[in-house]
Amino acid sequence: MEKVTFEELDADNNPGGGEESARRVGEALGTEDVGLSYYELDAGQNLSGGVHTHMDQEEIFYVLDGTLTFRTLDGDVEVEGGEAVRFAPGDFQQGKNESDESARLLGIGAPKPSTDVRVPQPCAACGESDTLRFVPGDGGMELQCPECGETHEMPG
Repeated sequence: MEKVTFEELDADNNPGGGEESARRVGEALGTEDVGLSYYELDAGQNLSGGVHTHMDQEEIFYVLDGTLTFRTLDGDVEVEGGEAVRFAPGDFQQGKNESDESARLLGIGAPKPSTDVRVPQPCAACGESDTLRFVPGDGGMELQCPECGETHEMPG
């Protein structure tokens, strides 16, 4: 058995490009099959760097307090304190605190780790895929077509 207190954990920057700080609760507890993170977002902050999906992981976000707006390909979904939202593998989303107040939430992902993260961007080289996969490259993360393997520039 392991036990931690959120306040004891160091806050780190989100490797997914979000502006928030995260406390990696699952890592501190030594979880092997599920990820658990505690997030605090100030007004206007994003949970990730952009709309994305995990093809190999489902995600659940439980909002402790405040309000988060999740941008999806089907429209925005507002989640308030005491509510949870689930994204299945392949569901594109990006969470943002669009309110004037801070928000706190828990993020749960399973199975852990996720190794197939994609953005809704078609491959200009082959036209066979409507998503591109994040892969490590020489200068950081790159986008790669899962069909033809062609790498593409990161947006922004």
